[in-house]
Amino acid sequence: MFNAQCPIKHELRRQMRVAKREFFSTHTLQEQHSLAEEILGRVEQSEAFREARVVLAYYSLRDELFTHDFVQRWADKKAILLPKVVGDDLTLHRYTNAMSMSEGAFGIMEPCTPEFTDYATVDMVIVPGVAFDRLGNRLGRGRGYYDRLFANLLPYNIYKVGVCYPFQLVPRVPTETTDVRMNMVISAKYPCAD
Repeated sequence: MFNAQCPIKHELRRQMRVAKREFFSTHTLQEQHSLAEEILGRVEQSEAFREARVVLAYYSLRDELFTHDFVQRWADKKAILLPKVVGDDLTLHRYTNAMSMSEGAFGIMEPCTPEFTDYATVDMVIVPGVAFDRLGNRLGRGRGYYDRLFANLLPYNIYKVGVCYPFQLVPRVPTETTDVRMNMVISAKYPCAD
């Protein structure tokens, strides 16, 4: 078991910051978005996504797998929820369109729609991360937002899919008892399942 601020997690986050800088500086926006579309296309082909009616996604930051087109594409076909940072927690809100978004905490674009509280109806969560491993372990930014969301609001058995660029797949992510494992991690080269 590792402490959230342990040197191992800290070092992996540092390595990923370097890898992100290299990736984003050597790939054009078009290349980044094309790769993101390939990865999210694999999500769209999964049985879990095809059957899901309510999906919690995320609206990507500049250094995350690009999701804006994906969110917009599915907004009128499924109930697409996005998280909003409120203090130390996340609240869920339905995405309607890009015009209903405003900048929130940490520069994250968040929906200005009413809070969604019917947590039991959420079928699937698409989760960003700093790094993932083949076992479904995830390294986040270190604030524990998603771990608290899974522990406190969402159904225990909700289907969790981590998405990432290939450089974010690492041999092993250090974990703690509070860390939540993904059911599947999808990147450009292969999906890693249960």
